[in-house]
Amino acid sequence: MRKPLIAITADLEGTSYLLKTNYVDMVVKAGGLPAVLPPLRELSAEQVERYDGFILTGGDDIDTTVWGEGLHPKACIMDPRRQSGEWALLDALAARPSVPVLGICLGMQVMCAHAGGKLHQHLGDVFANGEAHIGNKVHRVSGELGDGLVTSQHHQGVADPGRLRIVASAPDGIVEALRAPDRRFYLGVQWHPERTEDPTLSLALFQSLIREATG
Repeated sequence: MRKPLIAITADLEGTSYLLKTNYVDMVVKAGGLPAVLPPLRELSAEQVERYDGFILTGGDDIDTTVWGEGLHPKACIMDPRRQSGEWALLDALAARPSVPVLGICLGMQVMCAHAGGKLHQHLGDVFANGEAHIGNKVHRVSGELGDGLVTSQHHQGVADPGRLRIVASAPDGIVEALRAPDRRFYLGVQWHPERTEDPTLSLALFQSLIREATG
């Protein structure tokens, strides 16, 4: 059987595309064929036609000023080319709801914003222990995806899921996973499964994406 071709979004730094190897490693381990996806707005529709599944990776913060919302002083925004490219990619994927998508950390936040949701721009302003989610900290999550320990690195989080549904959270109430109720596999997780030890909350997520991309 042909391995499904999984596109993994790359970050941008100057004239270089960047992608951490552990994303690729997890796709390979889960049985997929990984491909690095540059954020090219003008090619997003063609990209959606070519690949069997998509992973939106972590990175810097969303620039909310593009829709008139001010930035938090601690925001460190992503390259505008990446934001524009990934937004166009989600637009194209909305027209093909059968294509499976997994969003990780920033990837989940972009999915949330694209679905009409809102973000807490700095968790420390809203949650007393917001710092517990920064610096590759390990904490517990529970919900439909399982109950266990995950590795996190984020200072922003979901305030309103928009059209998505909350399917996991941390004990402090921070939203940890979102799913589209009307799509085959459209899942975002706030933690980093590519560097989480619990297999149910790491490898199993990539395996689920691969299964859906194979069907």
